[in-house]
Amino acid sequence: MNFFKALFGGKEEKPEDRKRAEEERDFDVLKYDGVRALRSGQHDYAIQCFNHALGMKEDLEIRDYMSQALIRADRLPEAYEQLMKIAEAQPDNLQVLIRMANVAYMMEDYTAVADASEKALMIDDKCVEALFFYAKACIGHGDTTNAVAMLTKAIGLKPDYTEAYLLRGETLLSAGETAEADEDACRLMKEHPENEDILILKARIERAKGNPSEAISYYGKAIDTNPFNANAYRERGKLRIDNGDESGGQADYRQAKELEEQQNAGNEKQDIENEIKDKYKSIDPYGVFS
Repeated sequence: MNFFKALFGGKEEKPEDRKRAEEERDFDVLKYDGVRALRSGQHDYAIQCFNHALGMKEDLEIRDYMSQALIRADRLPEAYEQLMKIAEAQPDNLQVLIRMANVAYMMEDYTAVADASEKALMIDDKCVEALFFYAKACIGHGDTTNAVAMLTKAIGLKPDYTEAYLLRGETLLSAGETAEADEDACRLMKEHPENEDILILKARIERAKGNPSEAISYYGKAIDTNPFNANAYRERGKLRIDNGDESGGQADYRQAKELEEQQNAGNEKQDIENEIKDKYKSIDPYGVFS
């Protein structure tokens, strides 16, 4: 065989080359299987694949996929660690910093939210997402003044930033700045008249202004938009009782309690279904036999 290879110019493959090729193939298979599992909602299996792949070699794209799988599996601290490693390797990656701020906010780690937002703003001081998350960090620390300042800057850069208007309105209301909060609510209602969050903000503003009838009306509009909003029923119920409508208020309280019980029962059922699905997936990851 070696004679023919020498005669026809063939080259014998070295063992180290064969091993390297096998490792590359195994790495690609793990990556492909992990991405496919992630896209099909099999987060635990995806995490296993990505962990094995990273054990073979460092790869930032795999860490990105891993962070997504960990977020969906509600393993937020681990997801944040993966994003930190990407940020260390790519300190100018703005989107990774925004995702870090988002994950930190979900963990209620407002110091980490502020840190990621500050780093993002050092890269781009006009990044409205970074300003928005910075405002959320300020709210988490009880600093409403700077929160309003950040949101105002974000709105100045993006005049149609609905989420920033809504958060600023809520923040102003919590700080007792009722008139300013009402300006934001009224502006939002012109553009989004059937948004339940905006309607509830308007109801709370009217309640704070001492206008119970108007507040009850806006709570009613929010409930018409979303009949499953337990908070709207509860807040309207209290307002009704405080203003002499005992029967109406108690009816709202009963409805709020019923909705909460239904939601809790639905969550428990979903948890059980997910647990059963996970057991099946661990046996048959790609549903070959199911």
